[in-house]
Amino acid sequence: MKKFLIRVNGTQYDVEVEEVGKPASAATGAPAADGSGAAGPAPAKKAAPAVADKPAAAGSVSVTAPMPGTIWKVEVTEGQKVTKGQVVIILEAMKMENELVAPKDGTIAQIKVEKGSAVSVGEVLVVIE
Repeated sequence: MKKFLIRVNGTQYDVEVEEVGKPASAATGAPAADGSGAAGPAPAKKAAPAVADKPAAAGSVSVTAPMPGTIWKVEVTEGQKVTKGQVVIILEAMKMENELVAPKDGTIAQIKVEKGSAVSVGEVLVVIE
């Protein structure tokens, strides 16, 4: 098991990774031939729920998808108060459930995904004010 500290769009994640005999290109994270930077094909994207985008308030923070995957569970509701480190979304990627946490204390202003939604790297999932 190896530990990595990863920063995505200014949000820091502590990640533990276990290598389990992947082919060399997948294990090393080699970019795909199409130049997308993703190893392997991305999952088909479902239509996003009909949520009107509100302008982000000053001081708001977005929780974004650190990798492509499917929303396994949304742990919060709009208007709910959260604390730094609290799980807000569980993202399934490569048969693993990844807990995405609130980067700061605040209130959930917007939830931009729903259970079963396919997401891409960097896609905004939740906005916290």
